[in-house]
Amino acid sequence: MKAGRIEVVCGPMFSGKSEELLRRLKRAEIAKKKYQLFKPALDDRYSESEVVSHSGKRLKCHVLKNSHELMSMLEEDTEIVAFDEAQFFDFLLLETVSSLADMGKRVVIAGLDMDSRGEPFGPMPKFMAVAEEVLKLTAVCEACGESATHTYRLTEDNTDQVLVGAGEHYQARCREHWCSR
Repeated sequence: MKAGRIEVVCGPMFSGKSEELLRRLKRAEIAKKKYQLFKPALDDRYSESEVVSHSGKRLKCHVLKNSHELMSMLEEDTEIVAFDEAQFFDFLLLETVSSLADMGKRVVIAGLDMDSRGEPFGPMPKFMAVAEEVLKLTAVCEACGESATHTYRLTEDNTDQVLVGAGEHYQARCREHWCSR
């Protein structure tokens, strides 16, 4: 049996993580590789049944309320299992992802590596640690135009770690402009 692998695409908001995930799945489609795409039910910003990038690219997906549902939705002949917004999944997904790779599957995970406070976000750091490949993307700082590595929360009235949103709540910022609140 061919060994599987884990690939992680991470970075701040607006860095093109979902776009890169969809690009990899488009290439898989061209190569006639069967894939399944999953996202957490929490992320319903643009669509309830699709992964949608900020630029409008979209692809049908399966929606998971929790990681326990994954194995019952996984089809046996699936070669690539992909996850968008993986920071919102629970830590139990890590064991499942490792099992999928051990079964010879290619696993592609996209998500925020840090929250707007600069703290590691959900299971993403653990995915990054066990991955064969990690691609850390940058965005464009909305304050100065330099490379942005952080997500800046515009609203201070909500201090919860999770505030699902896009440009109405967040901006991409470089370290200098992220720190200068």
